[in-house]
Amino acid sequence: MKDADPSEVYRPEAGAEHGKLKTVYRNYTAGPLLDRVYKTYLLMHTHQTVDFVRKKAAEYGACAQRRMSIMEALDLLDNVVDESDPDVDFPNSYHAYQTAEGIRRAHPDKDWFQLVGLLHDIGKILALAGEPQWAVVGDTFPVGCRVQKSVVFSDSTFHDNPDTKNPLYNTQYGIYQPHCGLANVLMSWGHDEYMYQVMKFNNFALPREAFYMIRFHSFYPWHMGGDYMHLCSTEDLRMLAWVKEFNKFDLYTKCQDLPDVMQLKPYYQALIDKYCPGQLCW
Repeated sequence: MKDADPSEVYRPEAGAEHGKLKTVYRNYTAGPLLDRVYKTYLLMHTHQTVDFVRKKAAEYGACAQRRMSIMEALDLLDNVVDESDPDVDFPNSYHAYQTAEGIRRAHPDKDWFQLVGLLHDIGKILALAGEPQWAVVGDTFPVGCRVQKSVVFSDSTFHDNPDTKNPLYNTQYGIYQPHCGLANVLMSWGHDEYMYQVMKFNNFALPREAFYMIRFHSFYPWHMGGDYMHLCSTEDLRMLAWVKEFNKFDLYTKCQDLPDVMQLKPYYQALIDKYCPGQLCW
């Protein structure tokens, strides 16, 4: 960030945030939703391959599925509950407003950043277009190279993924060059890459940092786990501070205290009109 060290901007207390300990978030060892979460990741880690990712990128990269506004797409998230998320069991539309409002409180001068909070999970509408959730939600990871240890359930869910047995794909670098840059890496297909492609195709009037945060916000093995640094460029390392700043709101604003969406809509519609108005190609 140019005008502040993002690590100093927002620090949920190590104790309580919305009455919930930070250590309780992203618990993949116990909890009422664990069985559902594990099954989603097992399917993801079985079927997300280089060939699959290339196929989906070609299928959706032209943004020729339908036309609608951002608010219409956001409203569709009323019908999506993320089956990979161990922390919430309510529609993703509420999470969008929770994230945006958290950013708004901490960054009142950065309306574009607030909008990123609203937009970041809209790509999950793919789950309403016939895609299975394992091809939409969850943490992302690079395909085409060896899976790193910080990938969720990495020790028990990749045994039937054919790429792990392919010598082209199962080394540290796989098909990539050292420090090639994440923009040149094939990430597992899902809502991050899809929404990034929608933003790029429709020429959203947002800064580069916004595009980057959307594209890599689910890459937890990198921005939280510290893995895959051997693939990162200097630009990736510069952007990492922004992704980490965004993650504080994406993760720690999740709570059962749901926002009043109708009261908030006019404010965010104005931001949409400023940065990404009208009917868009999806």
